[in-house]
Amino acid sequence: MSKAVVVYFSGYGHTQRVAEYVAQGANATRIAVDENGDITADEWETLNAADAIILGAPTYMGSVLWQFKKFADASSKAWFTRAWQDKVFGGFTNSASLNSDKQVSLIWMQTLASQHGGLWVSLGLLPSNTKTATREDVNSLGGSVGLLVQSPSDGPADDIPSGDLETAKQYGARVAAVASRLHG
Repeated sequence: MSKAVVVYFSGYGHTQRVAEYVAQGANATRIAVDENGDITADEWETLNAADAIILGAPTYMGSVLWQFKKFADASSKAWFTRAWQDKVFGGFTNSASLNSDKQVSLIWMQTLASQHGGLWVSLGLLPSNTKTATREDVNSLGGSVGLLVQSPSDGPADDIPSGDLETAKQYGARVAAVASRLHG
């Protein structure tokens, strides 16, 4: 069994809820980036020891929030020592809108993983794009690079569509399975 870690920033609880489902699917530890963009020294060590790192942040104004960017910039120490070389990576993002340029955030995360020498895992699920499809279907937003989630801006994290949460669980399981094959 691989050691997977979900590291995420959540401003209002929506991304945290998604992280819980991703972590459940991956049987992963969760690390929350705090409101100042920081994690503890022990949490850095947890990331360094992981086989898989799943990145998560809301998309705001077309990219990840500054707190997550600060965390990513601080990962330069791991980059310099190649501490995350050949780790398996995945990523997820959510926003209030169905699109909201979420793809930009995922590609940003994929680039970060590539800079660390990591191996990115795609979503691997067909889109739910038929006339009869609903928001309760898996991959109803049609992602491929990673997990896309829509969180209504006027509702609590409990209002995230069930299809998005099931997609989160399945994506976590996929990342963990790939990590197990490579590092198991």
